[in-house]
Amino acid sequence: MEPCSSLPPSLGLRSTQKVLGGPPWLRRPLPKVGCPREAPVARMSTQSTHPPKPEAPHLPPAISSCQRRHTLPASEFRCLTPEDAVSAFEIEREAFISVLGVCPLYLDEIRHFLTLCPELSLGWFEEGCLVAFIIGSLWDKDRLMQESLTMHRPGGHIAHLHVLAVHCAFRQQGRGPILLWRYLHHLGSQPAVHRAALMCEDALVPFYERFGFHAMGPCAITVGSLSFTELHCSLQGHPFLRRNSGC
Repeated sequence: MEPCSSLPPSLGLRSTQKVLGGPPWLRRPLPKVGCPREAPVARMSTQSTHPPKPEAPHLPPAISSCQRRHTLPASEFRCLTPEDAVSAFEIEREAFISVLGVCPLYLDEIRHFLTLCPELSLGWFEEGCLVAFIIGSLWDKDRLMQESLTMHRPGGHIAHLHVLAVHCAFRQQGRGPILLWRYLHHLGSQPAVHRAALMCEDALVPFYERFGFHAMGPCAITVGSLSFTELHCSLQGHPFLRRNSGC
């Protein structure tokens, strides 16, 4: 999961009709399923893990059209709210449906988790617009299973990372790794969370190992013909606690 995502109980392809609401720059038709498109960092993502480009990224015309208010910071990290659900889903479905035909989380699941456990999410905003995010929930078993895809167990000590997605205009800039480091640091500040867990395709295992995740073997969850490796990361003594950088 380059890096972090959960799928709904129904594993078939869902409707990709346009979701109303959200910023104007997100309300646009999607490419047809199957069109080659670079995916974001996520549990089922194939996004490249190349380091960020040296030059500072520029907002694309669609995002630049969002008029910046003086009260909005240029760059901000914060937990998501249910009001951010539409923006998150627009980013996610563009990345996943066009590549895999399914999403880790659909709009109703996103709202579900952002209502029950918003503290286990983290969004990256540029001038008030969401450009990347992670959504997680708590799990109370040693290994992930089908129920963990849609359930939040408040008594659990494992943070299940359902999805990590980056807006198409901000990929290939190293935002996924930065966001994941910040998210792990965010989890480490919560005493109830002892471990982080996720499922990803085999090609992404080396990426997650850079962040202290260890492969636990094949995941019990499969999606159609897709199979995954389950990875866990202990938050006690994790390298991010000793990391001293601007990330």
